[in-house]
Amino acid sequence: MSAPIAAIAASLHRERNRMGLSLAELARRAGVAKSTLSQLESGTGNPSVETLWALSVALNVPFARLVEPVKPRVQLIRAGEGPKFSSDTADYVATLLASCPPNARRDIYLVSAQIGEPRRSDPHSPGVVEHVILSAGRALVGPTDEPVELHPGDYISYPGDAPHIFEALNADTSAVLVSEHV
Repeated sequence: MSAPIAAIAASLHRERNRMGLSLAELARRAGVAKSTLSQLESGTGNPSVETLWALSVALNVPFARLVEPVKPRVQLIRAGEGPKFSSDTADYVATLLASCPPNARRDIYLVSAQIGEPRRSDPHSPGVVEHVILSAGRALVGPTDEPVELHPGDYISYPGDAPHIFEALNADTSAVLVSEHV
């Protein structure tokens, strides 16, 4: 697969998924055959400018987004930087590391907690799943009725749409929390 065709294939697939469209629905909206779109997404087609233009209009993206490879973005947040959110009831601070970009469905936090009152969370939106990797210290993490003791390097995933808890068992406990909106 040549570089431009590979970029087009990846872009079409990415943008179609971003819009939540099936192959058939995007083909219908763009006025192209489903088989043509399938070939383009698999990297075996040879699209005309008219076909790509129709697809870019149907996807509501600039033409260039379909033909240029995505350039990786580097984002750096140094330790101690980033917006911080403190708990009113626990010695718990969540620093936002990466907010959910448009059409993605996750946020990433760095959690810093101290021994004392645990951070009790009410249920979030339906379908939310939380992922926690403990970096330092020890903590009880997970569903309020069944938290699990984590040690550095441990990972837990649990429903965020049910009551849950983060309780530091050591001073200077820290973790990475990913809130996934499914």
